[in-house]
Amino acid sequence: MTMLLGNESARDALAAAMASGVLHHAWLIAGPEGVGKASFARMAAARMLAEAAEPHRLSPGWEVPETTQTAHLIAAGAHPDYRELVRLPKDAAKPDEALARSITIAQVRSLQPLFATKPSLSQRRVVLIDSIDDLERGGANALLKNLEEPPAGTIFLLVSHAPGQLLPTIRSRCRLLRFDPLADAQVATVLRDALPQANASEIESLVRAGEGSPGRALGFAGLDIAALESDMALLAETGDPSNAVRARLAKLLGAKAAQPRYEAFLERAPGFIAARAKTRSGEPLRIALDAYGAARELGGAAIGLSLDAGATVFEMAGLIARLSSRTA
Repeated sequence: MTMLLGNESARDALAAAMASGVLHHAWLIAGPEGVGKASFARMAAARMLAEAAEPHRLSPGWEVPETTQTAHLIAAGAHPDYRELVRLPKDAAKPDEALARSITIAQVRSLQPLFATKPSLSQRRVVLIDSIDDLERGGANALLKNLEEPPAGTIFLLVSHAPGQLLPTIRSRCRLLRFDPLADAQVATVLRDALPQANASEIESLVRAGEGSPGRALGFAGLDIAALESDMALLAETGDPSNAVRARLAKLLGAKAAQPRYEAFLERAPGFIAARAKTRSGEPLRIALDAYGAARELGGAAIGLSLDAGATVFEMAGLIARLSSRTA
């Protein structure tokens, strides 16, 4: 069973609605990426379907035993009353490679034959979208029609990392379940379970890099994030007046073979700067906030624009170096 940690109030709110017998037809499960929203949504979907079809097989809680028909059908991707919309591989013949940029309008329209019939195994069906942020604009408009006139017995679970960017008309038709970052101790628990071979120092570094998101932290696993954190701390403390640290990092992370660590550095640097900004006030705070904004912009553009890796690392390291009190 998927480990459930944190965000008890959100989980309890959905459990209470399910127990009441009056379940709203659309739920927006919103919060930072990597805090367990999609995992919980899939667990909730299974529980909703099992409660409707075979309640006598269930114990209190969220678990759906593997011996139930619901669990078997979902695991096989064959449950007639359950659909997931996710980004598909660009090349169907290569499912392990890059995903499409969005969930298409065609995927949303593919739900219509399902909605034209009654649910098969009970009076309920569930549609999960992970994430609704990835919907094409046309797909969002097509989905809105279903949210405005929901098919009988259908529950929509919509995962969102940036709910403020959704169509207001979609948000207004959903009940909100807010997921927040996890406490460091909870992130550490998830990491120790997922990475049993990791030592305490590695777990500590990953927790710090995860910033409350176990999913984000796991994305840094195996990339020696501790060494990158150490270099960032050195830049922030000394200002790197000789450019030695910047040059070393640019050479180290600029190599083609270092692409995963290069991307990890770009992802982690803005968060590192933000954490330092929280301890400042006055002019040092302004400098940190300016550096944070520039770091986010650089990190966001670097991959999409295929900027030179070495030069990008050198520039990003320079932004971190601005945090030093020794910088003129």
